[in-house]
Amino acid sequence: MLHKEDKDQKNNTKDIYDHNNDSACGLHCIKINNITVRAEEQTIIENINLHIHCGKVTAIIGRNGAGKTTLIRAILGEIKHSGGIEFMDLKDKTMKDLRIGYVPQYVNIEKNTPMSVYDLFAGYVSNAPIFFKKNKKVYEKVKEQLAIFEAQDLIDKRACDLSGGELQRVLLAIAITPVPNLLLLDEPVSGIDRNGMDLFYKNIQTLKENYDLAMIVISHDFEFVRKYADHVILLDKTILKEGSFEEIRQCDDFKKVFGGEERQGY
Repeated sequence: MLHKEDKDQKNNTKDIYDHNNDSACGLHCIKINNITVRAEEQTIIENINLHIHCGKVTAIIGRNGAGKTTLIRAILGEIKHSGGIEFMDLKDKTMKDLRIGYVPQYVNIEKNTPMSVYDLFAGYVSNAPIFFKKNKKVYEKVKEQLAIFEAQDLIDKRACDLSGGELQRVLLAIAITPVPNLLLLDEPVSGIDRNGMDLFYKNIQTLKENYDLAMIVISHDFEFVRKYADHVILLDKTILKEGSFEEIRQCDDFKKVFGGEERQGY
């Protein structure tokens, strides 16, 4: 759910926390080629082509029902689609395995479940039993990863008791363990208060400055898109327009979708 990779990394604890492994370093580009999703006779998205460089944030905006989440699910391989994804090392022009991290819009954690943040995190990154005895080495590594997003103090808190912003920081820490080449975020500030949104913006800046990964963000927040997106995609089943936020905001398709209004959310 939160991490997808072509090769299983769970059996190697050292690799799990290695920020400098070969698949997360160097200059890379990701090409999404002709992604199309159809359900029976209905076309959900069609001929999506994107070219993304590591170190960049690509924001996808569009009306409800435009196919934004469908595109994310296709990239993750969760739904049947045509087209494909290429991941290339630009240093030696070779194709590499693509590691994807994912932060969904919602995670359903039942109330009163005893699972702690440590249990949640360790369940994704380790095969060791987690409910009976904490692994000291894993515990320290989990705490270290949580600290990237100022969430280390949450490690022993029950996951069901987290606020929206706290859960988001935990999910971000999980999604970059190990460091992916591509990080997908589906409406990451949905339901989060102003303080949580400000911290999210800070976290995105941290990722851009310190990790060689590409980010695709579905966003309903024009403030975020304006400040942090290097490239913006206006989607309505296919790509209507791409470029900077200012270029998108001034195009006719944007005005048709959003009524020509510049708003923080839509």
